[in-house]
Amino acid sequence: MSFSSAAVFWAGRRAGAAGYARPLAAALAVGSVAAALTSLAQAYGVHADVFAANRAPGGTLGNRNFVAHLSAAGLPLVLWLGVTARSRVVYLVASAALVVSAAALVLSRTRAAWLAVALWVPALVVVAWRGPTLLGSPVVRRRASAAALAVAAGILAALVLPNTLEWRSESPYLESVRGVMNYREGSGAGRVRQYTTSLRIAAAHPVLGVGPGNWPVTYPAFARGNDGSLAEGTGMTSNPWPSSDWVAALSERGAPGALALGMAALLLLGSAWRARRDPSLTSDERLAALAGGSVLFIAVVEGAFDAVLLLAAPALLVWPAVGALVPAARLAREVEVTAVWRRVAIGLVAVVGAMVVAMTAARVEAMRLYSRGTLAALEDAARLDPGSYRIRLRAAQAWAARGECRRARPHALAARALFPHARAPGDVLARCR
Repeated sequence: MSFSSAAVFWAGRRAGAAGYARPLAAALAVGSVAAALTSLAQAYGVHADVFAANRAPGGTLGNRNFVAHLSAAGLPLVLWLGVTARSRVVYLVASAALVVSAAALVLSRTRAAWLAVALWVPALVVVAWRGPTLLGSPVVRRRASAAALAVAAGILAALVLPNTLEWRSESPYLESVRGVMNYREGSGAGRVRQYTTSLRIAAAHPVLGVGPGNWPVTYPAFARGNDGSLAEGTGMTSNPWPSSDWVAALSERGAPGALALGMAALLLLGSAWRARRDPSLTSDERLAALAGGSVLFIAVVEGAFDAVLLLAAPALLVWPAVGALVPAARLAREVEVTAVWRRVAIGLVAVVGAMVVAMTAARVEAMRLYSRGTLAALEDAARLDPGSYRIRLRAAQAWAARGECRRARPHALAARALFPHARAPGDVLARCR
């Protein structure tokens, strides 16, 4: 994810410099709105095999929080594209997209996304009104006002229209609003406890952290008492990532890595601010910089309370949008790449890409075999994906159930090596002692 995010950021930077910022932003906005549409479809009774039922309305992303984070980050892009549209058709489509995104945000009940948007709106108003004019054209001013009405219409529709979501509360959306800053009970208290434990991990590994992706491996060793982040009876975390991008950066990358990421975000926001106030730029260029800075601002706030840029979909929207729309600061160094090295780089990318595709295909096939559940299928799955804890544990348990400890023990040892603090591999090994 780190390399992919950096790659798409630089690609977005290059696309923006070549004059392709608008079509790139449009493509990213289409992805965001498409996810919101699938969320609304699930909320209003559409059934599909690709929709996950346990975190509805998550649509094709499988989790309502994922949809909310993507929709919130995509809002500035849709707003910018609509306000500066060169045709009435594009403006009307963008207005409809604002209605869809706002409705999906409300129905998600994702408090991190709500808080990010609630902080962004007043900040946007202040930044928009201070400095060189952004809304000089009467058409742009009318469209900006209409955009606010479109968002309000989306919110109202989500609250009024009956849906198929089975919330336990009689006033679910009001309850979520009241719980935005509640850190004394519920998920808020759980986050505070998780962050405190993660800070102890960071203190024990201050320089390099525990390594990318190793938070769920290490967390159980530092957890105390009845920690809600641990799945009951397994000794493992319920989620493979902490509920915060910044907590993940600190615990998995160490203090220097988290500081570097934070400084990068601040520098990019600073570039957007300077571009917005630069009178030498056109109003369209200043609006574009404001949109790019807004995307990053929303992602940073969301990431303080949930996993956002740790996930592929929002990361692959945020970073290319920021790269394309936020102007670069002064050039520090430029390196010329010859045609020969370009061909070498393209070849390396192709080779690495083919390897990644092959590995992914093997893992997909391994999970297909895992779902069959037979011993032969589990053995084949373990050969295709030997680093899968789930497959290794299932194979160990299946062999142990048949009394085949000689076959169960290698899988149990492999599973324990992957997650040393999980209880299930130890149970198999104790059974086969």
